[in-house]
This record gives sequence, structure tokens and C-alpha cells, in this order.
Amino acid sequence: MFRRRGSGDFSKPTLGGLIGRYALLLFVLVLVIGPFVWQLSTSFKGPQENIYSFPPNLIPREPTLQNYATVAEIVPVYLYAWHSLLVSVGTVLSNVILATFAGYALGCMRFRGKWIVMAILLSTLLFPGEVTVTSNFLTIRALGLADTLWGVFLPGAISAMNVLLVATACRMIPQDVLDAATVDGATTWQRIRHIVWPNIRGMVSVVAVFAFIGAWDDYLWPLIVLSDPSKYTLTVGMAYLNSSFSVDPRLIAAGTMIALVPIVIMFSFTQRFFFKGVQEGAVKG
Repeated sequence: MFRRRGSGDFSKPTLGGLIGRYALLLFVLVLVIGPFVWQLSTSFKGPQENIYSFPPNLIPREPTLQNYATVAEIVPVYLYAWHSLLVSVGTVLSNVILATFAGYALGCMRFRGKWIVMAILLSTLLFPGEVTVTSNFLTIRALGLADTLWGVFLPGAISAMNVLLVATACRMIPQDVLDAATVDGATTWQRIRHIVWPNIRGMVSVVAVFAFIGAWDDYLWPLIVLSDPSKYTLTVGMAYLNSSFSVDPRLIAAGTMIALVPIVIMFSFTQRFFFKGVQEGAVKG
């Protein structure tokens, strides 16, 4: 189980190394999972329970769903969640489709000026998103899409980072395989469907998860574009009506849990491909 002192086999950790490793993992786990568990516990606690006790009591004495019912009464949370879901699903679909084709073009095709396009995409990553907020808003307003969910969706329909991720995955496909398929008469669509897609499916799952989380959690852009409260997304709606229940952290915790559910569902369906894509990027990249 552990390497003896003086042993030349460094592949086997010592007992002290194992203890230190698992102690560090446990510490990181507490830091990452602790706030979530506390929020989940708080959302089920009634007004009589002390949520700030130390050490924290993570198991409610009298669990209740009243906090969730109260949030639904104060805020049209399900309407706002539906708006967020529409924007997020549209963002995922557009990013997956557009990033796949653009990544294929940059990663597998040969054309003049390809590296100039790559340089332009990379340069956009040097600036924070807030730099383009004004120009994006002026464009959306000129298109007549201000105060609409289309206006919230369009700026995030494609991301330069997602295109570069897919392009990197496409470059790992041997060019000889693609050339052989071309010689055999395969069309571009057939090459993408039968050769490229099976090899980049993991990375596309990473793109889908990042696109969904980014669109679902976005606050600044929907706040700028939307002015009608009936069209708010969940993040804007919660913050806009935060003063209505800010005195009760139990309700805030319940709203947080409601907002977290779609992300958990999304990740649970894509985790197998997500970790495959992360592993491929780490090994091949």
C-alpha cells in the first residue's frame, strides 16, 4: 500500500503521501461543495431555525417547502425560468452548429488567410465582454430587437472560444484520413458526419455545457436589453425583485436552488461526453 523508505519504486506513494493527498482532496471538496450544501439546507429551513449557527446544522429539524412556494408567489420564477431556458437552448444549438462548421473549416480545410482568421478570433479573447456591450446594444436596437429575447440571444449565438476549441479538436484528425475520404468521393457533409463528428463529439459537449451555463447565468446583457419585467430572464428577475425578499436568506436560497436545477440536468446528460472532451483536450492538445 505504501513505498518503503529507500525503495526505488516511485510509482507507489508513501503512507504519508496518501494521507496528505486525501486530506487535500477532502479540503477542496469542502470548499467546493460546502456552500452548495449550506444553501440547499437553508432553502428547506423554516423561520424558527437558526441558519447562522456554528457549527452549521445542515439537516433541517423540520424540513419545509414553504420557501419555494413563497418565491413562486413573490416572483414569476417559472416564467423567468422559461425565458432563460429559451435563450439557453437557442445559444447551445447555435454554438454547437456554428462552432462545428467553423471549427471544421479552420481545423481541417486549407484556404488562404486561415491564420489571419485565427488571429482575429484569438484577438477577440483579449478583451472582456463588457467592451462590446455598447456596440452590441446599438446593433440590437438598430435591428429592432431591443426588449426582446431575440436581442438577448443573438450576441451569444456564437463564441470565438467555442470555435477555437472545436478547431483544435479538428486538427487532431489525421489529414490523410480526410484526403482519402475525398479521393473516395466523400462530400464535405459526409466527411463531417462520418469522420469529423465522431472525433469531436466530446469537445462539442464541452462547448454545449459552457454555452448553456454562460447563457443561463448571464445577468448584465439581459439587464441592458430588457426593460419589460414580463420578459425578464431568471437572473435579472431575481436581482430585480431581490429587495422584496432580501431580508430572508431562506427565500434567496430557495430561488438559487430553482435556478440551479436546469444546469444540473444539463450536466447530468452530457457529463460522459464532457469529461471525454476534457480528457481529449488535455492529452492531445
